[in-house]
Amino acid sequence: MLSLAVAGGFALLLALSRVPGAAQLFPWPVGFFQKGLVIHVVLSFVVWLLSVLGATTTLATLRLSAGRPRWRWLGAAAIVGTAVATVMLFVPAWLDRGEPSLNNYVPVIIDPLYYGGLAVLAGGVALTVIRLFANLPGRRGPLEPVSLSAGAAGLVYLLALACFALAWLKLAAGDGAPVTVAFNEDLFWGGGHVLQFVNLGLMLGAWYVLGGLTLGRPLLHPRLMTAALVLLVLAALPAPFLYVFLEPFSGEQKQVFTDLQFLLAPPVLLVAAGAAATLRRATAERLPWTEPVFHCLVLSMVVFAVGGVLGLFVDGADTRTPAHYHGVIGGINLALMGLFFGLFLPLLDRALAAGKALMWSIWLYGAGQLSHALGLFWAGGYGAPRKTVAAEGLEGLAATAGLYLLGVGAVIAVVGGVMFIVLVSKALLKRL
Repeated sequence: MLSLAVAGGFALLLALSRVPGAAQLFPWPVGFFQKGLVIHVVLSFVVWLLSVLGATTTLATLRLSAGRPRWRWLGAAAIVGTAVATVMLFVPAWLDRGEPSLNNYVPVIIDPLYYGGLAVLAGGVALTVIRLFANLPGRRGPLEPVSLSAGAAGLVYLLALACFALAWLKLAAGDGAPVTVAFNEDLFWGGGHVLQFVNLGLMLGAWYVLGGLTLGRPLLHPRLMTAALVLLVLAALPAPFLYVFLEPFSGEQKQVFTDLQFLLAPPVLLVAAGAAATLRRATAERLPWTEPVFHCLVLSMVVFAVGGVLGLFVDGADTRTPAHYHGVIGGINLALMGLFFGLFLPLLDRALAAGKALMWSIWLYGAGQLSHALGLFWAGGYGAPRKTVAAEGLEGLAATAGLYLLGVGAVIAVVGGVMFIVLVSKALLKRL
C-alpha cells in the first residue's frame, strides 16, 4: 500500500511540476520530472507487484508447513530488505545527481544508490521464494493450486533474476561502455519480459482463489489449473538460455524474447476456458453479484481480455502499445485488489464490509482502466506517438475523441485506485 501511495504522490507532483510558474514556487530538484516518472513507474509496477509475490509465497509457505515454517528468519529479512530497498529507490529522485533512464520494464536513475535499491529489492523478494522451496520437502500441508500458483510465480521470478544476472555479467565483460539508456535497455530487456510471466502467474492464482471464495466451488478443475501453471513455467524456462545460445543483446535475441510472450496465451486460455464452463454451470443457480470480490474476478477477466486483444494490433510506435499493457496490467491489478479484499485482509482479521465504497473502488478502477486503454488505442490508430504529449500532430474530431476518452478514463481509474489504497490502509492500520 505504501508503494502505491508514494507512486500516486509522485504522479501528483509530476503534474504540479508541469504547471507554468511552478519552478518559481518550489525549488524542484534537477531533472525532477523524468526522475519522478521513473520512481512512479518502479513503485507502482515493480515494487507493488513483487510485494504481492512476497505475500503469496509467504501464505503458501505457511500452508505447506501447517503454520510452522522452516527458515522463519528469512521472512523477517525479506520484509526489512524490501522496506530498505524502497527507501533507496525513493531517495535518488530528490538528489541533484544521476540521470534518469526511461528504458522498458524497469526504468532507472543512473545512480549507485538506485541500482543498490534494485539489488536489495530483488534479493529480499527472492528470500520469500527460497523459503517456500525450503519448506517443500517433508511438507505438512497440501500442495494444491493456491500454493502451486505461488510456487510457479516464484520459480519464474528466479528465472527473471537469472536473466538480469546474465545480462549484467555480459555487459560488465564488455569494453567498459558507459551506463546509458541503451545499457539499461539491454540489462532489463530479457528479465523484464520474464517478469510479465510472474505477473500472469499472480493473476491466474488470484482468479482461482477469487472463484473458490465466491462460487463455493473451484473456478476450474485443479488438474486443469496445474496444467496451466506447468505451461507457464515451461514457457519461461528457456529465457536464461537465450543468453547462452544467442548473441547477447542482438536483434535476434530481442525478437525471441518478444516472441516468448505469445506463450503466455495457452495458460490464460486454459484457465479462461475452465472458468467459463464453471460460470456457465453456476448461472443455472445464482451468480454472487452481491459480493465485491466476484466483481473483481469478472472485471479482471474482461479488462485483461480487452488488453490482450489490443496487443494483436501493436507496432511499438504509437499509443496502441501502452493501450495493450494498460489493459493487461489493469486486469492483473483488479485480480490483486480482489486478493486483498477477499483473502489477505480476512486472514489478518481486518475484513472490510461489503459496502458501496468497496464496490465503487472496484468499478471506478476497472471502468477507468478500460476507458483509458480504449482511448489510447483509439488515439494510436490516428498516429498518437508513444512517450510524447499525445495531442502532438493529431487533428480531427475522431482523434480528439480518443484523447478525451483516455484522459477521462485515467482520472476515473486514479479515483478508484485512491479509494482502494485508503480502504485497505485504514483496515491495516486499525487497532484490533
